[in-house]
Amino acid sequence: MTQTPVEEIKPASPRTKSNDQIYIPGGRFFMGTNGKEGYPQDGEGPSKKIEVSPFYMDVHTVTNREFQAFVEETGYVTEAEAFGWSFVFYQFVSERTKRKIKRMIQQTPWWLVVQGAYWKHPEGPDSNIENRMDHPVVHVSWNDANAYTKWAGKRLPTEAEWEFAARGGLERKKFPWGDELTPEGEHLCNIWQGEFPKNNTAEDGYKGTAPAVSFPPNGYGLYNITGNVWEWCSDRFSKSVHKRGGRKDPKGPKSGEFRVMKGGSYLCHESYCNRYRVAARSQNTPDSASGNIGFRCVSDV
Repeated sequence: MTQTPVEEIKPASPRTKSNDQIYIPGGRFFMGTNGKEGYPQDGEGPSKKIEVSPFYMDVHTVTNREFQAFVEETGYVTEAEAFGWSFVFYQFVSERTKRKIKRMIQQTPWWLVVQGAYWKHPEGPDSNIENRMDHPVVHVSWNDANAYTKWAGKRLPTEAEWEFAARGGLERKKFPWGDELTPEGEHLCNIWQGEFPKNNTAEDGYKGTAPAVSFPPNGYGLYNITGNVWEWCSDRFSKSVHKRGGRKDPKGPKSGEFRVMKGGSYLCHESYCNRYRVAARSQNTPDSASGNIGFRCVSDV
């Protein structure tokens, strides 16, 4: 399959239903963290006071239903489809598909290289999204996400916009709801419980993705802003806070191979990846895709 050139994508037709957006008022906040739970190699700190202008943000991540409308109207082919494969967590792959797998990543053996895995067949050719139309679309690269935003008349959030919105009006808290992961024993996001990567007890109700509207929203009304799926940001990645722009509406470094992802996913666990904290960040190449990467959009005021 060949990809649809982004410049050929036209705006969505009026009949196409779009993700509702919420007004984010903007303001000043402390971005990043000085806490010990942060990862120095990710450049989470030092914490820096940043000002963000008002904007609108999708209430939830882009769903399979919404992405399908985009594909049906434009004929767009994702990078995972063009490459012919994508990364899938080993516990979700059928025995039949596993027998055909020829490659895995030595450093992260829980990721399998599955031929024919893409957004419409998330675990390989023998899987589908029929009962997951309201779940986040996955196996979308940064480039795919940008193609969708052009069609939807939106854009990807900057890292500063994403983190400001994720905090929901709270200051210097670990999570969108406060500092305690499970206040009074209540699970407020979709992450891994149990022993990673062997046993997921799914105490939060989900082993894979949850519907895009799950768990209570944060203070700005945003659902699943942490956990569930990683969310692409527009910024290039840098460990140095000094290369990410000034203190007003920073847009990230002007050059760099990787793009920022925020929010963590259903595979995050405190034993190896507690990146479901709002200050946490990660990186990936813009053509990368996997079964736990999605995105949400923003719009200018």
